[in-house]
Amino acid sequence: MVEKLKAKIRDIPDFPQTGIVFKDITTLLQDGAEFRRAIDSLAARYVDGHVDLVVGIEARGFIIGSALAYKLGAGIVLVRKPGKLPYKTHRMEYQLEYGSDALEVHHDAIPEGARVIIVDDLLATGGTVEAVVKLLNHFKCEIVELTFLVELTFLNGRKRLADMPVHSLIQY
Repeated sequence: MVEKLKAKIRDIPDFPQTGIVFKDITTLLQDGAEFRRAIDSLAARYVDGHVDLVVGIEARGFIIGSALAYKLGAGIVLVRKPGKLPYKTHRMEYQLEYGSDALEVHHDAIPEGARVIIVDDLLATGGTVEAVVKLLNHFKCEIVELTFLVELTFLNGRKRLADMPVHSLIQY
């Protein structure tokens, strides 16, 4: 099944910069049967684990996270770039390999004791999801797992997240 999903992901060389091979998941998302298979495979891990909320990371994490939340009967929480959320927020600034960035979440997005999974489309160096984990420290919630559609294992993102449970469906 994983090889069939991999076959649906397009490589785009030199995007967003020279030397990077971008894993374009839009070709997988366009195939309804394969997209369903991917979401069903991710959801199978959590069906009996009682997940209250899925935390989706902007922007492709919203797609995977929303579908996963629907499948699990859970709510979805959006973690966004600064200035995109209309209410009071918690903010986390973090360093990227090519600069810095920040993420925000509504300050009342996650109730105390909620069981959450953090979802994104791709795990690379782990910097973004590490920032989301730190951002969620504002809440007294339980992070069940960090889950990804794709993981670029050669970038060692898991090492950065060593104290967190991590799952990825497809590895390169």
